[in-house]
Amino acid sequence: MRPLLAATLMAMSMMEPAGAAEPGLKIARAGTRAVTAAPAQNFTGTVKVEMLYTPEGAERASAGTVSFSPGARTAWHSHPPGQTLVVTAGIGRIQRWGGPVEQIQVGDVVHIPAHVKHWHGAAPDSAMTHIAITEAQDGKSAEWMEQVSDTQYTAAPAPVAGAPSTSPSQGRQLFGDIAPKFGQLTDEVLFGDVWARPGLSPRDRSLATVSALIAMNRPDQLRGHLARARENGLSDAELIEVTTHLAFYAGWPNAVTAIGVAREVFKQPRP
Repeated sequence: MRPLLAATLMAMSMMEPAGAAEPGLKIARAGTRAVTAAPAQNFTGTVKVEMLYTPEGAERASAGTVSFSPGARTAWHSHPPGQTLVVTAGIGRIQRWGGPVEQIQVGDVVHIPAHVKHWHGAAPDSAMTHIAITEAQDGKSAEWMEQVSDTQYTAAPAPVAGAPSTSPSQGRQLFGDIAPKFGQLTDEVLFGDVWARPGLSPRDRSLATVSALIAMNRPDQLRGHLARARENGLSDAELIEVTTHLAFYAGWPNAVTAIGVAREVFKQPRP
């Protein structure tokens, strides 16, 4: 019995104590994380960084929100294990060394392979925010290089396959001379964020917007949004059917006004 008892006691001593606590969850509440300015030697323009998670111990992955003002961008750089970007607001640009400038927008996910020289930032006329997920190798997460020149930055981006034809500077064109801040908010919040959110397709957003403008009898705004709706894939017949339907809910005079605006817009060739 003695050898058996000794073996049992040894096995029990090697077990973890009953009810040993596992590592707890860590929750960094919104509004509690510091927002800092990105270092000028590695960025051009105004860039703010909010670290979402900083690795501890043997962990290697970090996550941070990076917000670029219009025209702001990183310097050329690379990441030893690579990096993944998730665009959460606005319209931006990214380019790998030797490749074309690519436009990125809300919902896009970009993976940069290890050691690929590249830059990323906002479009010239729109702010952009992305979440950056980065791993470190031997304690180093990035290798910074020269700044991106104005010539490199202003190169025309490659067309985005399947993207609707929209103008991110529409607000500035319409209001910039008298209300520049309002124009900026129109571009960056309304068209750069709300219209680019993945929860609804641009076609569905146009359908909702046109319906609201007909119901509220807003012919000046309706004119532009009918044109946008055609760009986003709605047919002229569908737009007239929406107007006819709303006549019974929003009022006959509103529908009459909308049909008059549609007649004017439909004279233009479809995009």
